[in-house]
Amino acid sequence: MLTELHIRNLGVIDSVTLQFGGGFTAFTGETGAGKTMIIEAINLLVGCRAEAGMVRHGCDEARVDGRFIDPSAGDEVILSRVIPSDGRSRAYIDGAPATVGALAEVGARLVDLHGQHAHQSLLGERAQRAALDAFGNVDLSAVTASKDELSQIEAALAALGGDEQSRNREIDLLRFQVREIDQARIDSADEDERLRREEDTLGDVTANREALAAVHALLGDEGAAGDLVGQALAAVAARPVAEAVAQRLSALVAEVRDLATEARSLAEGLEDDPQRLAEIGERRRLLRDLCRKYGPDIADVVRFGAEAVARLAELESHGETVAVLAARRSAAQRALAAAHKEVAGARRKAAPKLAKAVETRLRDLALPDAEIRIEVPESASDPAGDGVCFLIAANPGNPPAPLAKVASGGELARVMLALRLVLTQAPPTLVFDEVDAGIGGTAAVAVGDALRDVSRHHQVFVVTHLAQVAARANVQVGIAKTVRQKETFVRAGVLDGDDRVEEVARMLSGGQAKASALQTARDMLSV
Repeated sequence: MLTELHIRNLGVIDSVTLQFGGGFTAFTGETGAGKTMIIEAINLLVGCRAEAGMVRHGCDEARVDGRFIDPSAGDEVILSRVIPSDGRSRAYIDGAPATVGALAEVGARLVDLHGQHAHQSLLGERAQRAALDAFGNVDLSAVTASKDELSQIEAALAALGGDEQSRNREIDLLRFQVREIDQARIDSADEDERLRREEDTLGDVTANREALAAVHALLGDEGAAGDLVGQALAAVAARPVAEAVAQRLSALVAEVRDLATEARSLAEGLEDDPQRLAEIGERRRLLRDLCRKYGPDIADVVRFGAEAVARLAELESHGETVAVLAARRSAAQRALAAAHKEVAGARRKAAPKLAKAVETRLRDLALPDAEIRIEVPESASDPAGDGVCFLIAANPGNPPAPLAKVASGGELARVMLALRLVLTQAPPTLVFDEVDAGIGGTAAVAVGDALRDVSRHHQVFVVTHLAQVAARANVQVGIAKTVRQKETFVRAGVLDGDDRVEEVARMLSGGQAKASALQTARDMLSV
């Protein structure tokens, strides 16, 4: 349930804050006063499209905040939308940044919106099918799963290769690539780095030997470093106060001697090996050539080889794989046919029940003789009965015909409202923007009564120009605009007492015959 709505700089609205309870709330006011912008604000809170043109002239951004009670969690949730005049809109849930998709997901649990011209969508097959599926709780998951399975199978078949010639060309290329990589006998991904280090060592044996000899000379028994460390140890060896220093110096002497010995051993072990050096160069050239063909480094070459082996096996077993996929495709097609049959059956079972429910609502909406029929086609070309068609005979003696061909604007609006009233079981808040357009008189009273009836179980918001509908509301919010210093401002507030009587009278008479209109308004509000 929406408990509070704050709008700033949206369209003609500069700043409006409204608080709501349950029941039926009607928004009324002169044309252009800003009533529809209230509904547009709620639209924005539940993830509908935002445009920079919505921002009030001369302002940097528009902002809408709504405080809701979420029935699924029992918690309060605050949804916000900010629309800059020169950038993308931003969404927030409980003050934290969110995607518009996340906002829409939360909004779908909270609000069911029906816009001013949305009843026109009822003329389309898709909307009629969706209404029937929603009423009958038609499970489409098996159809969706079977279609997904078929798509995957077709993609797998396409990936196997085209005609036989193309497959044979690809097989020959893959065999060459696999053979070339196998013959290289790569032992590890870091082989080239290890060979580089060995090549560096063998490529400069003389200089390496001289460097190691210099280390031995400096650290050995006759070397300056070793001699100096020995002298330092002798200086403190007999002094208890420097026992810790002596211990560390003693360890250092041993370490220096070990280093000197290791350097001499390495130097003595270095020998020129032109043959090994040539082998390394040739091996590294081979590895570089493989990297040039199959990847930036050796690890990529190995990975490419594994993928080539897998693809080669796939192509070489083409016939067997095709047979397996063909069997899977047949099974998926049978599953889809069964799912289509199940869905069609569910739709045909639900169709007369939905038609009866809508007819019952239409009797309450001043169409007592209306007959509704819902057809679900049965044909090989439409096995699931997707081509759902709503038919109506508004007057006795006329055969039912498709809504698009026979329903007037007022009749269509009432069919739409009846359908919405039948289907609105879940969201706690229902919003109707001028769904009473095109009707009046007795039908308007019936629409107001129907909306009041549904508000016993839902919070209902309605934008209306009809006094008969507004008078049935529990709460009436008046929207008015004023111009001050050539700038438009919007005022919105709950109408009580004489203020509400005057607004209903204005709606009845447009300002004419004020005394009689006021009395009629009082009579309507007392019902």
